[in-house]
Amino acid sequence: MLLTISTTHTPATDLGYLLVKHPDRVQSFATTGGTAHVFYPQSDPDRCTVALLLEVDPVELARPAKGHHGFALGRYVNDRPYVASSLLAVALGKVFRSALNGTSRDRAELATTAIPLEIDVPAVPCRAGADLVERLFAPLGWTVATATAPLDPEFPDWGESPYVHLRLTGTLRLSAALNHLYVLLPVLDDAKHYWVSEDEVDKLLRAGDGWLGEHPERELIARRYLAGRRSLTQTALERLRSVDDQVDDATSDTDAVERRAPLVQLRKEAVLAALAETGATRVLDLGCGPGALLLALEADHRYTEIVGADVSSAALSIAERRLRFDRMSDRQRARISVLQSALTYHDDRLRGFDAAVLMEVIEHVDEARLPALERAVFGHAAPGAVIVTTPNVEYNARYETLDGHRHDDHRFEWTRAEFAAWTARVAATFGYTAELRPVGDLDADLGAPTQLALFRKA
Repeated sequence: MLLTISTTHTPATDLGYLLVKHPDRVQSFATTGGTAHVFYPQSDPDRCTVALLLEVDPVELARPAKGHHGFALGRYVNDRPYVASSLLAVALGKVFRSALNGTSRDRAELATTAIPLEIDVPAVPCRAGADLVERLFAPLGWTVATATAPLDPEFPDWGESPYVHLRLTGTLRLSAALNHLYVLLPVLDDAKHYWVSEDEVDKLLRAGDGWLGEHPERELIARRYLAGRRSLTQTALERLRSVDDQVDDATSDTDAVERRAPLVQLRKEAVLAALAETGATRVLDLGCGPGALLLALEADHRYTEIVGADVSSAALSIAERRLRFDRMSDRQRARISVLQSALTYHDDRLRGFDAAVLMEVIEHVDEARLPALERAVFGHAAPGAVIVTTPNVEYNARYETLDGHRHDDHRFEWTRAEFAAWTARVAATFGYTAELRPVGDLDADLGAPTQLALFRKA
């Protein structure tokens, strides 16, 4: 079972730093069902290729608890050692863990940079046809090429093999590419080699952070990844809806827009960039929900104190699970916490912070209650900076199937002029300056899909 990843980024040998695997060594790792080997067939400044070869142990594979057997002898006669499956996804997660998480001790900036990538997987199960591969990978920015062969050249009447040779090319962050593979290879195989429990929902949402919520095939992905378990699939989709302020089944009239980075990812990146500009180290995530932004803040060690606040105890429980509070050391737990708080009431626990973020929050508050939120956040908590994002209702015209607000719980959505007027009034009332920024694809007439305001204490 083989997978290769190549780049022509200069110097291409930086791939070794991102993967934390030295190009001059062959390394082996024990993993579920066998041994994973990592080596570099090519390592030059102009082009570098890393190979992950999973050698499956047939004795381990034959154990009763392993795999999808399908028939009486399926435990002994199957394709598991030869095709990309959940076994390969688990090996990816173990061998390239830091790269999957988007961190790099030696090349931190490069880990957040899109680089040219080529991914080659010689045998991918695809019983639903090659069209499914295109539907899964193309919306994520990949150029997809597949090739099939006869099931047996000696017997052409048997038809085509249910496997494809998959080649992906694109310019993406390495962490995004690895997370795409981690989720979608098992989805294409549509079989898990281990029992699927509630923990798999957390794994799916963690790996799908920033792209799964807006993927047009998210329901199919969730169902297949979770082995068809209806209750787990429903849980995953509900959590996706609560995390991502998405437009259901929205379509665009151009392929270029379909292949853009998901808006939820662009929004989070814009917020993190604005936050970094403020120089803040003690940060509030107000209306943090299930913790999508908290995960990114926790991964950035410039932030010495992080507090997420939300009125929903259920959302905070999900955030705690996603952040793995139960596995954190005392030192880590001292750095990040969550608390239940209503943003329309004064809360002394929220005072004294360098910055606060309200990412896609204000539109969930009744307009009549906005003055109370303003007094509580800008007046009472009074952080040194406040970052606010909210949808631009004018841009909704670009979503052909949208009828009404982008989310069922939105109480309002503002035009650019309305948001600018609100921003100016709040800044003048509470002693801040304010700067407006567009987030996402900019339309000459309609503006950007998301609008961002950066408030700074005057």
